[in-house]
Amino acid sequence: MKIGALKETYEGESRVAVTPSSAAHLRKLGHEVIIESGAGARAHFSDADYEAAGVSVVPNAAALIAAADVVVKVRPPSEDELGRMREGQTLISHFYPAQNAELLEKARVQGVTAIAMDMVPRISRAQKMDALSSMANIAGYRAVIEAANNFGRFFTGQVTAAGKVPPAKVLVVGAGVAGLAAIGAATSLGAQVYAFDVRPEVAEQIESMGAEFVFLDFEEQAQDGAATGGYAAPSSPEFREKQLAKFRELAPEMDIVITTALIPGRDAPKLWTRDMVEAMKTGSVIVDLAAERGGNCELTIPDERVTTENGVVVIGYTDFPSRMGAQASELYGNNIRHMLSDLTPGKDGVINQNMEDDVIRGATVTHDGDITWPPPPPKVAAIAAQKPREKPKELTLEERRAKELAEFRAQTRFQVTLLTVGALLMLLVGVLAPASFMAHFVVFVLAVFVGFQVIWNVSHSLHTPLMAITNAISSIIIVGALLQIGSGSALVMILAALSVLMAGVNIFGGFLVTRRMLAMFQKS
Repeated sequence: MKIGALKETYEGESRVAVTPSSAAHLRKLGHEVIIESGAGARAHFSDADYEAAGVSVVPNAAALIAAADVVVKVRPPSEDELGRMREGQTLISHFYPAQNAELLEKARVQGVTAIAMDMVPRISRAQKMDALSSMANIAGYRAVIEAANNFGRFFTGQVTAAGKVPPAKVLVVGAGVAGLAAIGAATSLGAQVYAFDVRPEVAEQIESMGAEFVFLDFEEQAQDGAATGGYAAPSSPEFREKQLAKFRELAPEMDIVITTALIPGRDAPKLWTRDMVEAMKTGSVIVDLAAERGGNCELTIPDERVTTENGVVVIGYTDFPSRMGAQASELYGNNIRHMLSDLTPGKDGVINQNMEDDVIRGATVTHDGDITWPPPPPKVAAIAAQKPREKPKELTLEERRAKELAEFRAQTRFQVTLLTVGALLMLLVGVLAPASFMAHFVVFVLAVFVGFQVIWNVSHSLHTPLMAITNAISSIIIVGALLQIGSGSALVMILAALSVLMAGVNIFGGFLVTRRMLAMFQKS
């Protein structure tokens, strides 16, 4: 079948649904790929790039829709684009059926099979097609870049001859895909990052990325994300008030706030109110990733950058992925080709709209003249949430001392037991073993002790943990061999000399290799 990629008509949109690299994969599935002229220009893919990848270039949208069996794009189709489509054609794009009831009805009337990339169920098998996650990943990263561009200081702390620069304090509200991407970017720039999410189970993910989880002392636990397609569920009014109180406490300390709280199909909750903005320091920055649905910040204006009276910059751009058009197109193109891979199980260029498949059924919003949205719950549950991590119980001073004393006594009993068992074994060996064995055994014990002490006193920067172990073993060999070199037996002396030679090569060679490795990281 012919897969046709339309040029995006939405103002400022730089993404394209098919890239030259993803087109090559589509051709391996048996499809022919066509694209509207100039569709990839804003993502830095020329028509010549597509032609080199075996893609046919058509002059305009009308010609492409007329020729294609499957039309793919990024943004939801315009009424004109949908009106040109014929019965039996397949459309794959973002669709947002909950907000576009009229567009949904028009697709049904046209007889178009519409597959919404924003409706891909959040199950493990569908992660490769999850366009919302791939775009949110870019948005989170780009939010930090925009914040840095508008922030008047370094992110990382520095101590210089000119003075000390404290690290920027960044608060990320919401630890979904976008939030985690923002955390990763901010920590890599050296900021002191704090993150909040209504799901306490994500605390471990946050802390593993180097951020501090803002814990809210409240009995209510967030609902399992499976009920909302992997997103955090709405909270109770009591929880919300506690949440806002915590944000008011944090607002004067934060330099940058990045809000990401949004459930598709719903208006963004107001989490950063006017009084919080007024409490922030002059020069602080707020980046609102939920601006397209009204924003998490009360002062956000969609698609605008505003500065408040107290000098706080509020960024409400709605096109963060589009600001990184080339990267976003590559990721979205991969999402599209994975979707088409599932739609082409035979890899023979024939589309099989299998409505028994959880992923295909979940993403399909119109088919065979019917509206198939909302879909039934998938047979496979959404990505399961971890069990909430319990807050550690605060111990009194007496309880802490009792706990430490109990741990010390347990450790002492264990050590005494080991020493007793070791002493009994040594006594048994001394009674039963011959005198010649005991002489060699004493040499072995001394070699182990001396070798261990020698190698463990070397600076850790001069060897890796693996080299430390091998060098310790080699040192034991050398000490033991030196003690045997004075033996009267010629064979023993030769073997001891060879042992010293080979162990020495291992030790000195290891340090030489480490020295070269360290030199690779030194500035010339």
